[in-house]
Amino acid sequence: MASQDEVEELGMEADGQKLQLSCAEGGDASSQDDVPAQPEAVSNGEDSESEKEHVEFKIIWNKKKYDVRLPLDSTGASLKQKIHTLTGLPPAMQKVMFKGLLPEDKTLREIKVTNGAKVMVVGSTINDVLAVTTPKETIQQEVKEEESKKEPLCRQKQHRKVLDKGKPEDVMPSLKGVQERLPTTPISGMYNKSGGKVRLTFKLEQDQLWIGTKERTEKIPMGSIKNVLSEPIEEHEDYHMMALQLGPTEASYYWVYWVPSQYVDAIKDTVLGKWQYF
Repeated sequence: MASQDEVEELGMEADGQKLQLSCAEGGDASSQDDVPAQPEAVSNGEDSESEKEHVEFKIIWNKKKYDVRLPLDSTGASLKQKIHTLTGLPPAMQKVMFKGLLPEDKTLREIKVTNGAKVMVVGSTINDVLAVTTPKETIQQEVKEEESKKEPLCRQKQHRKVLDKGKPEDVMPSLKGVQERLPTTPISGMYNKSGGKVRLTFKLEQDQLWIGTKERTEKIPMGSIKNVLSEPIEEHEDYHMMALQLGPTEASYYWVYWVPSQYVDAIKDTVLGKWQYF
C-alpha cells in the first residue's frame, strides 16, 4: 500500500501532465473566464453621422429664414447644395455671404461658422429669370389686359370733379383718328387736376417740357419723366386725359385733361425718347 507521501507525489505529477498538454495545444495557462472578450473594431472608412460635430445656423434668402444643421467639415459647395434643396435656387446662381463671399472649397469650420450664425444668400430662381426675360410685348399685353379690367379713369371720382366742368371753351380743336406732329406753339386751354388752366410747351432744343399755369411755369427735363399715360374721355373720345409721371410713384402723376387726340402719340413719343415724328 502506497504511503501518504507517494500519493501526493503522484497527484502533482498528474497536474504537471495536464499543464503540459494544455500548453502543447496552444492554450493559455490561465482561465479564459478571467479575461473579458474584446469586440472586434469594424470601420467603414468614415465617421458615422452621429459622431460628426455639427453646427446649427440660419440661411436668409428673399426675406425668408431657414434653419440649417450641417457637419462642421461640410464645404461651401455642400452648403450650396443644401440651399438648393431648401429654396430651389441653383448653386450656380447663388451668392452666399458669411464674412464676405463664401469660398466653395473651404469648410464651415475653416470659415468659423458658429451656432446661431446668419448666412445671407442672394440669387434668383429659374422661374424668376424666365419672368424677367419674358418678351416685352407679352408683358405689355398683360398690362393692357389688366388695365382693361379696371374702371375707366374718367369714371373715377378723383377725375370726375374736373371732367364734370365740361370741355373748356378755349381748348384747342381736336381731330379724331388723326396723328399729327407737335405744334410749334403751346398746347393750351386744358385743365390740370385742380381745375386750373394749363398749357404744355415742348422745348426740343433744350430737351424740356414746360408746364405752365396762371401762377408759374415748371421746366421739366424730359429725361426725368418716367412714363406717360392717357385714356380717351367717354363721350368725348376725340380728347384724352393724360398723366405725366414726374417721380417714382403714382402720387407723382401730373394730370392734364382735354388733350386733343391728334397730339397724344406725338407727346408720348417725344417725352419717352422716340423722335420719328420730327
